[in-house]
Amino acid sequence: MALFGNAHTVDPAQAQQDYARLLGPGEQVHAAFLLIRDTILFTDRRLILVDKQGITGKKVEYHSVPYRSITHFAVETAGTFDLDAELKIWISGSSVPIEKTFTKGVDIYEVQAILTQFVAK
Repeated sequence: MALFGNAHTVDPAQAQQDYARLLGPGEQVHAAFLLIRDTILFTDRRLILVDKQGITGKKVEYHSVPYRSITHFAVETAGTFDLDAELKIWISGSSVPIEKTFTKGVDIYEVQAILTQFVAK
């Protein structure tokens, strides 16, 4: 489904196994989303952005964002003609937000609720 632009949720237990090498002792994945080739993991400690690069996707960049460094975030819902929803996250010390696009397979309100749960702690 991801090849056709349909992002979707990933089972947190499966993401826990797939990305175990990235996680600290006792760190738990609470939610995960696959966006075409990239993945976003919401753990109990941080936000992990998995950015596959290049044609083959073998080169991968991992961004670890502690929730405490998120100054604010915004979501833009999909419209009638623009079917993609967007998430923008501002990190302290940076004026440019991290932007991720979600296609119709993901409920952007769910993403916002999950992020709120961890950022508002």
